[in-house]
Amino acid sequence: MPQIPINTQQITKSKQLAKEIADQVQLFINDHASVSVERSVLRLYGVDGIDHNDTPLPNRLVEILQQQGDLNGGISRPFASAMLKSGLNAQQTAEQVEQGQLKLDNIANFSSIELDNREQALALEAIKVMDRSNARKHAKIAKNPLPPQPWRYLIVATGNIYEDCTQAESAAYSGADMIAVIRSTAQSLIDYVPYGPTTEGFGGTYATQANFRIMRDTLDKASIEQGRHIRLVNYASGLCMAEIAACAAFEDLDVLLNDSMYGILFRDINMQRTFIDQHFSRLICARAKILINTGEDNYLTTADAVDNAHTVTASQLINEAMAKNAGLTDDLLGLGHAFEINPEIENAFLYELAHAELARALFPDAPLKYMPPTKYKSTDIFYSHCMDTLFNMASVMTHQGIHLTGILTEALHTPLMQDRYKSISSVNYVFNAARGLGDELEYKQNGFIVKRAQQVLDEAEALLERTKLDGLMQTIEQGAFGDIKRPMEGGKGLEGVFEKGVNYTNPVMDLLEGRS
Repeated sequence: MPQIPINTQQITKSKQLAKEIADQVQLFINDHASVSVERSVLRLYGVDGIDHNDTPLPNRLVEILQQQGDLNGGISRPFASAMLKSGLNAQQTAEQVEQGQLKLDNIANFSSIELDNREQALALEAIKVMDRSNARKHAKIAKNPLPPQPWRYLIVATGNIYEDCTQAESAAYSGADMIAVIRSTAQSLIDYVPYGPTTEGFGGTYATQANFRIMRDTLDKASIEQGRHIRLVNYASGLCMAEIAACAAFEDLDVLLNDSMYGILFRDINMQRTFIDQHFSRLICARAKILINTGEDNYLTTADAVDNAHTVTASQLINEAMAKNAGLTDDLLGLGHAFEINPEIENAFLYELAHAELARALFPDAPLKYMPPTKYKSTDIFYSHCMDTLFNMASVMTHQGIHLTGILTEALHTPLMQDRYKSISSVNYVFNAARGLGDELEYKQNGFIVKRAQQVLDEAEALLERTKLDGLMQTIEQGAFGDIKRPMEGGKGLEGVFEKGVNYTNPVMDLLEGRS
């Protein structure tokens, strides 16, 4: 694998700066929780379903405890107490609480030992959910191995999960290795997880546990027929980040879009809520061995890709450090970047190679997620196809991990199956024709590509220095990422954040973080 000559001491220093920034945020996370974290605990304990108003039971139980003014202790202990009183399983107990037959305020009726034992038993069952998912995926991959990287990633997004399955099968048979079911528009702003299969959605399909199961079954069948494991991708972002991770663990998802700053910048979700929720969601992903994809590529849709390339690198380093704080290993870090430079710029392809090689040098063991050109896509499908072909070449030359396939009709309409077929045919051709090209190349020490990569790293290091000094939340307030400013006390979901009380318990988090 080619390596651009980057100073290893500078890489070490930049990663240390990113770790110190992540650790500063972690101090805040450790003292706070959110309604989504508490709902995730209930889901992992086995609570599912909806009430007569179609409100998910995890939402209702947390609302009930919140109305009593007792949420700062967390949902786990009151729910364990209710289970002890009912003598029923988690689902049956939740239904009785929702119907008013049981209360969540009778902790004093049981000894601390009884409550500790019940909480611990529930938490251990939650851990088994994640471990069983990992084991099932491992067994599938043993029978139908993963293909070599870059893995070919395609999106389906009809709004109807059953039509998505048809399109996913078509994509898999054309050569796709990963199928992403893009979420319905603005689902990230909904503070609950919809229940059951869905057949309507605007711009995508709702992320529900039932939809996860339906698509997982479809791709398992395709994997057997194709002789390679087809990975299922969805989105654990927004106001239900941790809950979707829990649902994904139940249904053996392979990959989740999960970024520490995307929701803050591009969905105006409160940054405090986002950092809290992403940590618990990533703890779940780490245990269930769910690969995460981050969203730094989005910065280049709102800011210039040449002037702001360093913000992508700095964010990648911060995302990596926050992921490591949650126990994610390098093989689960699909850190994002994009092929988004204006094609009219002279040597645009050399800029793109420099950025891709820098990412590869900084994160040699991570399956980097490389995004196709979108910002400058033309309604001229032949020109767009040419842009995508150069992107394909950059990806295979620089040994990217996950290759999100560009579509020639990107600027016209939601892609049809034949559009995806043409796009992945180009990917297959270029990946085969140039598979070993990157191994044959060496970059000039004082050439354009090496100098550009060094410039971006220098600028990223300077941004990390500033972020460490000011704090990440304050740096976001100043608009350092994506040219977007977000206030610490603003955005959606802040009302769902609370400070942990002295009696707060979350034994699932304790076990995931290595505490008994």
